[in-house]
Amino acid sequence: MATPDFIRTIRASAGQQLLWLPGVTAVVLDDEGRVLLGRRADTGRWAVIAGMSEPGEQPAACAVREVHEETGVRCVVERVVLVQALKPITYPNGDVCQFMDITLRCRAVGGEARVNDDESLEVGWFDVDALPELNEHALSRIKQALSDEPTWFDPAV
Repeated sequence: MATPDFIRTIRASAGQQLLWLPGVTAVVLDDEGRVLLGRRADTGRWAVIAGMSEPGEQPAACAVREVHEETGVRCVVERVVLVQALKPITYPNGDVCQFMDITLRCRAVGGEARVNDDESLEVGWFDVDALPELNEHALSRIKQALSDEPTWFDPAV
């Protein structure tokens, strides 16, 4: 994930201390029920599309922007799937972040799936029963997005 300019500005004064940041995950489905995935340039692993909200940006607008920027696919948001505070992450450079993730179910409405920026090595559509190896974060979000269950909130207090 490329570091947005506003984060670089914050880091200039905050150093590497923990930053609490808003993020979105987009589970994008096409008319055939396939899931859009990108193979990340930073880890080499397949993942659902995700990114950070810019200051003042609404979560749905962020999801639509991130999906198009990373994959060339245009989508619309259908519903909120999950809201969850993720565990802190320490990046290789020592920066520490923790994300409040809002996962959104999206429907593709146009564009061609392709590598559209430097954040992905590959982009593709996958049948739900033929997914590449994914981490638990991605698998649980796909499962929740495909279910008819209401929005899930982590009940831990």
